[in-house]
Amino acid sequence: MASFRIAHRHEPEECAVVYAAWKGFDSPLRGHTTTSTCRWGDHQIWWDLETVDQDEAMSYLPRYVADRAVALRIGEVDIP
Repeated sequence: MASFRIAHRHEPEECAVVYAAWKGFDSPLRGHTTTSTCRWGDHQIWWDLETVDQDEAMSYLPRYVADRAVALRIGEVDIP
């Protein structure tokens, strides 16, 4: 398994559509909290997850959300 951060960005007028896109979409990301800047006007959302690859990570998102997202492979590093 690999660690990924899904980074999603949308416009302010798309916010309601992004949240509505999850209705009826089966995903292990549903029903959990995540990090977002929507309340403060920047309209970005991030999810950290373990998956086999980027394609699997992106499959956890509804199409509307995935079209505005990227899956970035992440890992810990030591900062000197």
